[in-house]
Amino acid sequence: MPVKTILIVDDSPTERHVLSELLTGRGFVVATADDAETGIARAKTLLPDLILMDVVMPGTNGYQATRALTRDEATKNIPIILCTTKNQETDKIWGMRQGARDYVVKPVDHAELLTKIAAI
Repeated sequence: MPVKTILIVDDSPTERHVLSELLTGRGFVVATADDAETGIARAKTLLPDLILMDVVMPGTNGYQATRALTRDEATKNIPIILCTTKNQETDKIWGMRQGARDYVVKPVDHAELLTKIAAI
């Protein structure tokens, strides 16, 4: 099933804008959330084809949100790509253990992200 709708969960307005522009310019439908709690709620109502999840956010972090979404019956099949400044191998391993499908380090390489989206 091709990815059409993408939910971007990131507390940075700049990151949300840059990713939204990139993805809408490629024909994707984009929804956004500025924190993990809102992202979880939007994921449950929108049921997007993919979620791009920041990790470092106030309150619930992206690891916790990813774990919650991948353990919820309604959202467990939605792939999640973590997009974060956390670039250590242990961060990536931990993110994948929480249920993420892939991991991209900020600043996001647009070609790399689009390749990862196409692979889902």
